[in-house]
Amino acid sequence: MKTLSISTLTICGIEELPGNSAREVTHVLSVIDPDRAEIDAFGTYGEHHRVTLRFHDIIDPKPGQTMPTPEHVGEILSFGEGLRETATGRVKGHLLVHCHMGISRSTAAMMTLMAQADAAEDEDALFARLREIRPQAWPNSVMIGFADAQLGRGGRLTQALRRHYAHQIEAQPQFRTWMNDLGRKREIEMGLTL
Repeated sequence: MKTLSISTLTICGIEELPGNSAREVTHVLSVIDPDRAEIDAFGTYGEHHRVTLRFHDIIDPKPGQTMPTPEHVGEILSFGEGLRETATGRVKGHLLVHCHMGISRSTAAMMTLMAQADAAEDEDALFARLREIRPQAWPNSVMIGFADAQLGRGGRLTQALRRHYAHQIEAQPQFRTWMNDLGRKREIEMGLTL
């Protein structure tokens, strides 16, 4: 995201946060469960700007759980707008986006930020870049749908997500089991019905 003077992009899970403390992280987007305690690892990071969003990694409503909403994605886009507004005074930057495992919510958030920053970039190229950053990326489809609409991409981001899922199922067949066990069968079907 050179347009934002961000030279390094990282996606990770909570357990990986301590290992990133010495990497000069300048901006953090945390996407965690609503009942998750504050994360201690950030106490060892240098000065950085951090925004925390709290919702569950689900694609269908579940009792006692918070679905991703258009407002959550709007907050991600506001975070991205903040990066754009402060880009002039920044020589370099390191953006770290994390969720619990660094697979779904965080990759959807990073894709949203990349699609926002590079509005003319082809959607499949954006997903290829996402896989370079986080090979195990399986973005939350609900979040991507909201991002697609809010960024005015006319369904192209969602269609590219289907192709991304197909790629991931072929490259990492274990995703079929993992996502099925997590109640995400609909996403598997998105990748299998191209």
